[in-house]
Amino acid sequence: MFVKDKQPTQVCVNSHTCFSFKNEENLLIAMEKQNIDVHFHCREGFCGACRTKLVSGEIEYIIDPLAFIDDDEVLVCCCIPKSDVELKTY
Repeated sequence: MFVKDKQPTQVCVNSHTCFSFKNEENLLIAMEKQNIDVHFHCREGFCGACRTKLVSGEIEYIIDPLAFIDDDEVLVCCCIPKSDVELKTY
C-alpha cells in the first residue's frame, strides 16, 4: 500500500532527530537514510528486532507484523506514518 506523492510527515526519533518521511518504502528504510541506528534482523529472517516505541502519532502497517508487539510499539520494517510521529528506539 505504498502511496506515491503522499504528503510528507514529520518523524522524530529519541526526541532529538527529526526528518520528513516522504515516499520511502517503510520507516526502517527512512531511518537508515537518516543514519539513525536501528537494531533489526528482518533481512536475515528474524522478526521483532526493529521493535520501536511509538510515543505519539499514528502508523499504518503495509505488511502484517509477524512478531508480538505491545500496544505502544511498532515494527518499523513494515509500517509507514499516517501522521507526524515520535519514536523511541530501544
